[in-house]
Amino acid sequence: MNLGLSPRRTVTVALTAGAVLVAPLVGTAQAASAPSVSAKGAFLLDTSSGKTLYSKAADTKRQMASTTKVMTATVVLDTKGLNLDKKVTIKQAYRDYVVKKGASTADLRTGDKVTVRQLLYATLLPSGCDAAYALADTFGTGKTASARTANFISKMNAKAKSLKMKNTSYDSFDGIPTKSKNYTTPRDASLLAQHALKSSTFRTVVKAKSTKQKATASNGKARTYTWYNTNKLLGSYKGAIGIKAGTASGSGPCLVFAATRNGKTVAGVILNDSNRFEDAAKIMDYAFKSNSAKTMKLQALPKGAQKD
Repeated sequence: MNLGLSPRRTVTVALTAGAVLVAPLVGTAQAASAPSVSAKGAFLLDTSSGKTLYSKAADTKRQMASTTKVMTATVVLDTKGLNLDKKVTIKQAYRDYVVKKGASTADLRTGDKVTVRQLLYATLLPSGCDAAYALADTFGTGKTASARTANFISKMNAKAKSLKMKNTSYDSFDGIPTKSKNYTTPRDASLLAQHALKSSTFRTVVKAKSTKQKATASNGKARTYTWYNTNKLLGSYKGAIGIKAGTASGSGPCLVFAATRNGKTVAGVILNDSNRFEDAAKIMDYAFKSNSAKTMKLQALPKGAQKD
């Protein structure tokens, strides 16, 4: 449903839980020219002030696909005493998992030793579910992989609660639901993006269009991994600095995005939108008082790159 943002109006939004949200629109001057987007839900905020800049079905719960991995990375990066150079040995179970699920992969090789920092790149650029599994297995506690990943997911939910993400639930470390309880709202996911961008490591990772990372193979020799970012806004929209794309049959195409222009940084979320990149650009143009989205040309991903 497209919300007509006209002055002196109130919009009612049906929640999936059956409740109804009545939300005042953001200001009459902005409301008169707010762009129309095909997203089922969208939200944009100013990361410095937290001010709402755009809103559509902001509190409707929806699946979020691999944008779940923004929280995966956040839990890791918020770990006390974190050592980004800690080595993690890749287990065959991580590879078996992506094969079983038909999931996106960073193609991590069994026995390779990679750092936590490299796993963050592998999780957030090519959307590697194998890398997300490795992080959950490493940073969760328990005697088995199942126990450790369950503990990690509980940390994701605890972090969501601490960030006042009132309509968000995680049952997955990578966006592949296990109990149909992996959902968020545009507003909640924007709050997470705002928090995540406070980490310099997170900002460095998500703004990279690609990366080459050297790891140590099981035979002791060097191996180089090349990963491409699935976020097509990078290099296409002026000022784009991230964050994460995601697509699944239940969620549709999703996008967590951010950009900085003239010292102003905005972050937002689009859920279920086949025109997610173009619509994200329109929403950010609205905030920046720009019209660059009209002439933006999305860069194609390199041949062989993961798509998400």
